[in-house]
Amino acid sequence: MVMFFFLVVALAVVVAAVTLAVVGGGEGTGPLPEAAPERLHDPLPPDRPVDRADVESLRFPMTVRGYRMVDVDDALGRLGAELAERDARIADLESALAGARAAAAHVHLAKPEPEDQR
Repeated sequence: MVMFFFLVVALAVVVAAVTLAVVGGGEGTGPLPEAAPERLHDPLPPDRPVDRADVESLRFPMTVRGYRMVDVDDALGRLGAELAERDARIADLESALAGARAAAAHVHLAKPEPEDQR
């Protein structure tokens, strides 16, 4: 019976100590400070185009319900913008190549024949 009474008192002391630590035990600091939310440690580089290694090394911090939507939305927005920019650049280069090929074919067709072959 003494052991049971000792365990009940010890449990009450532990609960009281934890409660005082969380609420603020008169030390002047108040309750525990709010923890800053975990942010993306290695965001995509803002000063250069994103490459494959950047995407492969991208890791999002976990939250209670999965990933932070803000970090995922930022990364997807950046990747979408870079893909659109690359698609536009590829289209420009393909049209320039097609124009250069057409000009080369036109010059080849309009080339005069030498005099001694006539």
